Amino acid sequence: MSIETIVLTVKRDDGDRLDYMTQEAIDLAAQTGADIVVAHVFESQSAVNEALSRLEDVDGTPTDVARRLGSVRRATKAIEAAGVEFQVEGVIGDPGEAIAGLAERVGADRVFVGGRKRSPTGKAVFGSAAQQILLSAPCPVTFVREE
Repeated sequence: MSIETIVLTVKRDDGDRLDYMTQEAIDLAAQTGADIVVAHVFESQSAVNEALSRLEDVDGTPTDVARRLGSVRRATKAIEAAGVEFQVEGVIGDPGEAIAGLAERVGADRVFVGGRKRSPTGKAVFGSAAQQILLSAPCPVTFVREE
């Protein structure tokens, strides 16, 4: 199976895990010649508007706002330094559904997603975007757990 497109999900709270996920995506892209789609999900238009209120010179699309987020810029800086082709996509919706839908739309061959360890009760009560991506994505998913 050839890999042409990798989706790297980026959340604001990815912390050190972001560097590891980004490097893994870069390594895979370098080996296969794949492009990386750096994806950030806003749960609602009001979340986009809230982020927009803190930024200057941004046109207000979810993708433009996502490009300006610190975590997205951190990932794209590393990807650019590695010489890998990339694009940024900001999407609105339920994180699990939005990433699975984006992966399908861009023809992703792999998705990288981070998450934290949760008890079965925690998953049942609060849900898990990472779990939904694992179950719904149209391609293999690499899950990077928070230590």
